[in-house]
Amino acid sequence: MCGSSNSSSESNGISEKTYKDTTTANPYVTSHTNNSGTTTNFNGGALNDIYNFTNSNMNNLLNEYLNPSLNTTTNQAKMNSFMTNLGKQTQSNVNNNIINPMYQRNMLRSSATNDMYNQLAKTNAESIADYQNQLLANSQNDTANVINNLYNLYSQGYNIASGNQAQSLQASTGNAVQTNNKTAESTAK
Repeated sequence: MCGSSNSSSESNGISEKTYKDTTTANPYVTSHTNNSGTTTNFNGGALNDIYNFTNSNMNNLLNEYLNPSLNTTTNQAKMNSFMTNLGKQTQSNVNNNIINPMYQRNMLRSSATNDMYNQLAKTNAESIADYQNQLLANSQNDTANVINNLYNLYSQGYNIASGNQAQSLQASTGNAVQTNNKTAESTAK
C-alpha cells in the first residue's frame, strides 16, 4: 500500500515554509514526509499480505458472490466431506439393514434385496441433490462473509497507515522552517 498526501509550501512572495525530512514508523508501516508530501509503505508482514491478497482476489470473490458455484474450493471441500460421510453411512446401513438381515433369512438373492438397494440408491441421490442445493443457497452468504472479513482487515491496515502518515506530516510540520523572502519594492520617481 502506498499512500501519499501533500504538504504545502506557503509561497506568496513574502515567506516560504520548508518541511523537514521526517520519517515515522511502526511495526506495520513507514511514512516519509518532505516538502513534496508524505508517502507511506507497508513494512511487510500480515497487513501487507492482507492488502495484496484482497487486491488480487476481490474480483474472483465478487464473481463467486454474484455467481455461486459448486466448483469453488470451499464448496468442493464441503462436498467431499459430505460424500465421504454419506459413503460411510451408506456402507453401515447396507450391512446392518440389508445384508445381515437377508443373510440370516437366506434371502440374499430375492427381489426384496434388489428393491432395498434401489431405494437406498434413490435416497442417496436425493441426499446429494439436497446437499448441493443447500451449498449453493449458502454459498453467496459464505462468500459475503469472506468479503466482509477481508474488507475489515483491509480497512484496519488503511487506518494504521493513515494514522502513521498523519503523524509523519504533523512531525514534519512542527520541524518546518519559515523563510522570509521580502522583496524590496522600488518606486520610480
